[in-house]
Amino acid sequence: MNERFSRPDGGQARATLAHRVTHALRCSRAVLGAALASLVALTALPAHAEKADRDKPLNIEADNMSYDDLNQKNVFTGHVVATKGTIVIKADRVDVTQDPQGYQYATGTSTGNNLSYFRQKRDGVDEYIDGNAVRIDYDGKNDFTKLTTRATVRRLQGLSTVQDEVHGSVITYDGQKDFYTATAGKDVASPGNPTGRVRATLAPRSGGAAPLNGPPAKLSPSNTIQGTPQQ
Repeated sequence: MNERFSRPDGGQARATLAHRVTHALRCSRAVLGAALASLVALTALPAHAEKADRDKPLNIEADNMSYDDLNQKNVFTGHVVATKGTIVIKADRVDVTQDPQGYQYATGTSTGNNLSYFRQKRDGVDEYIDGNAVRIDYDGKNDFTKLTTRATVRRLQGLSTVQDEVHGSVITYDGQKDFYTATAGKDVASPGNPTGRVRATLAPRSGGAAPLNGPPAKLSPSNTIQGTPQQ
């Protein structure tokens, strides 16, 4: 017994094939568009390690200056203020040297109860690293700062809001890697810290962190939210 099977309509088959081709093209365009958007987003990100401070001129104000030609050293004394881009160093005395490649190195020292001061802006954000110590060494080639004896380093939001604060005998700050370390020492010993251990206060990194030196946040009910929560 011969049975007849109906053949699919040719027009419907062609329509189905055309629909599948169109859908595939749309998917391909969507994937390509997403890939291009991701590439543009990655390209637009600032290079965090890029630093312009070391290429800026070093400007210094002081009460006195002397120049040692043999050792290629400039010595500034008396209320010294040195600036280099966003970098600021203040001290009783600042010694400046320069290597054959043109990179500059500065050492700020203070005596008595005075402490030397350092500040530098972080790349890409409205934040600064600043600190105090008896001695501050700045390496212009590697963008590296070392604070020695009674050292304190702070991360500031803007120029006034303290987010992090670290106390230690020696604190180093690597401006290229945005990384700092702290070491304990007897010079930071106190009745509450007899062994001179490192002390740190760190704000949470989640969005909207409260400043360390501000009042507690006040909560109040909202008059604009209406309806019941969605389950």
